[in-house]
Amino acid sequence: MKTFKDKVAVITGAGSGMGRYLAVLLAQDGADVCVCDVNEETLNETVEMLRKYNVSVSSHILDVSDKDSIEALPQKVIDQHGKVDMVFNNAGVATGSHFKDMEEENWDWVMGINFDGVINSTRAFIPHMIDSPEAAIVNTSSIFGMVAVPGQTVYHATKFAVRGFTESLALEMKETNPNLQIHCVHPGHIGTNIAASARFDEEEFAKAQEEGSKTPSIFTRNAPKSQKEAGEMFREGGMHPSKAAQIILNGVKKNKSRIFVGLDAKLLDLSQRIFPKHYHKTWLLFMPLLMMFRNKKPLDSVE
Repeated sequence: MKTFKDKVAVITGAGSGMGRYLAVLLAQDGADVCVCDVNEETLNETVEMLRKYNVSVSSHILDVSDKDSIEALPQKVIDQHGKVDMVFNNAGVATGSHFKDMEEENWDWVMGINFDGVINSTRAFIPHMIDSPEAAIVNTSSIFGMVAVPGQTVYHATKFAVRGFTESLALEMKETNPNLQIHCVHPGHIGTNIAASARFDEEEFAKAQEEGSKTPSIFTRNAPKSQKEAGEMFREGGMHPSKAAQIILNGVKKNKSRIFVGLDAKLLDLSQRIFPKHYHKTWLLFMPLLMMFRNKKPLDSVE
């Protein structure tokens, strides 16, 4: 995709984090944007940020796990904007628990948003994009779609599934509809609200911290004393989401099927390629180095 100017982009999870800045950067490049999120307050904040740009903006309160709402969305976008060129399936949540201790409700909650939401959105939008001369579907997996840690069974299940689905879909489109680009995004530690909004009870949180001390991971660093503190540390310690959004959009322009976001994502992926059985043991060697090069400041254009 050579340019985003005059394109129409749909972004889920646009109330904060990478989704918000995908919308801002696309608007800066002249794209009309449809922003969606389950949180009305934060979604309105994103809309306010977009008002400074001379593009058409629409917003929808949307639970991506609600299949009926997802199926109704494409026509709403077309009615307002006339077409759909890009869909960013970005919404995501997390919970922390060993599988044997996890409540089924929490498992279904993460599955419904992280995986079913991607599938239902892709299925709903493809018929409206399949004959476009230039279009893209961008699905957010995670570096946790490449490597695994304890206490994240459902998150891994969804992100590995998104990766498999997206890569297979990319091969299908390459054979039959090459103008429809398919991308799978693998962020490392991005400073978003996903840890702050994760579902933990106190016992689960304590167990996750204990496991984290044994196996350093993106989600557990420096032993926070509470989930609130963990959420703040995760948000403040990661790459600024505006920089992550810029990397994603650059990957779309270059038609990269896999888009790794952050040096940590690239190194974690490399570790499992070189040491498929023992990659965890390599992480202690480069995690401290990565902390020194974290891109915590926002892009100049969004400050």
